[in-house]
Amino acid sequence: MAIKSYKSTTNGRRGMTTLDNSELTKVAPEKSLLVTLKKNGGRNNQGKITVRHQGGGAKRKYRIIDFKRNKDGVIGTVASIEYDPNRTANIALINYADGEKTYIIAPKGLKVNDKIESGENADIKIGNCLPLSKIPEGTLVHNIELKPLKGAQMVRSAGSSAQILGTEGKYTLIRLTSGEVRKVLSTCRAVIGEVGNEDHELVNLGKAGRKIHMGIRPTVRGSVMNPNDHPHGGGEGKAPVGHKGPLTPWGKPALGYKTRKGKKHSDDLIVHRRKK
Repeated sequence: MAIKSYKSTTNGRRGMTTLDNSELTKVAPEKSLLVTLKKNGGRNNQGKITVRHQGGGAKRKYRIIDFKRNKDGVIGTVASIEYDPNRTANIALINYADGEKTYIIAPKGLKVNDKIESGENADIKIGNCLPLSKIPEGTLVHNIELKPLKGAQMVRSAGSSAQILGTEGKYTLIRLTSGEVRKVLSTCRAVIGEVGNEDHELVNLGKAGRKIHMGIRPTVRGSVMNPNDHPHGGGEGKAPVGHKGPLTPWGKPALGYKTRKGKKHSDDLIVHRRKK
């Protein structure tokens, strides 16, 4: 999709861009695949804020996405490409030959009336889902499972893809978007192709209101807080940080501090760490 820009009629319009949505073929979603989405404003069951900067936002419903793709041998037809407010990628409505309807993440190049299929015998074609052991080396994939039959957990955002590098025993080597190379069980499934809507990251929101519509509240700098609210706070005038380096509100180093557990079970599956 192309980027649509606006004339500078107001301060908010200056520099604002949006997607032209030329790929989308349907406006109203499939009612049978909608569920209500409850807002919690970043609060837990005690009413305490556990995730900051969340709240407000436009009302929206959740589209049920088929991340498992376990309808083997049943041909599906792409009925429409639709917008999903819950993710950066677009979604595709699939009508299967047995009458069932599902949503999938729309890959780049998938069009209305295209046929898709899942299973070991499916062709190496955009939108088809196969076990990693059946996908040739060098193929770009997305929607990758981490555990067999659990459903896709990796490479689901707009414009992302991973590459199959080869097989090592019961594992398949995959290079992720971040540059990390890791092993995944060859019985796990992945979808052929890249995720569509790759221009999403080029959009300039242009004004604070669009951020609020997304449910993201303002972030206040620690240096303008009081010392009891943030390690950077306090002092007369514009004071420096006052520490060796910047800290989080809870006193942890904010830059270059590794938060991953020292002995995690998946460490053995990571062949090469992501790029710094």
